[in-house]
Amino acid sequence: MNDPVRILVVDDEAMIVITIEDALRHAGYEVEVAHCGSDALSLVQRMPEIAGIVTDIRMGNGTTGWELGRQARQHNPAVAMVYMSGDSAAEYAAEGVPGSVMIQKPFASDQIITAISTQLNQIASTLR
Repeated sequence: MNDPVRILVVDDEAMIVITIEDALRHAGYEVEVAHCGSDALSLVQRMPEIAGIVTDIRMGNGTTGWELGRQARQHNPAVAMVYMSGDSAAEYAAEGVPGSVMIQKPFASDQIITAISTQLNQIASTLR
């Protein structure tokens, strides 16, 4: 039996978190939630089993999604990264970590599922 795949969802908007969390759980993932970048970084450091992160870019003051992606990849180079934003997509080429995905808000939940699943499959195939 395979261990469940754990995904971290990070956004300061509760309704977005609930929507993504429900979709990921329905797709068979285990989900951790953080509402700010600093809480997300703490989870990444404490939970090496986090296989993927779905994060907003701007979450008020403090750590941005860009910084979260960089630090998460330093901690675990194989973590899948999906960024989502309503206004930061233009910065993605310069700020996003290699091999990540940017999804523009508003989005359909299926876009998140497809993006994280595709990344996890690509990472798994490179590790074989």
